[in-house]
Amino acid sequence: MSAPAPAPVNLGNDVKLTAEEAPKVKPCCVCKDEKASRDECMLFSKSDNAEKDCQSLVDKYRSCMAGYGFKLP
Repeated sequence: MSAPAPAPVNLGNDVKLTAEEAPKVKPCCVCKDEKASRDECMLFSKSDNAEKDCQSLVDKYRSCMAGYGFKLP
């Protein structure tokens, strides 16, 4: 007598992820518009202190990244 056939495996059950288990987005894939605006301001600022001149755009970028769980220095 042969061994009974194994029960079929439903691999689809393993695919469902909860919000906590879902893969995180990569930092390069989010806040693209905010990053572009910040970079453009920093690169083309005519000010002697570009960081101070572009602070609002830097803050918007940091805030956007924080919304995705990334902490910037």
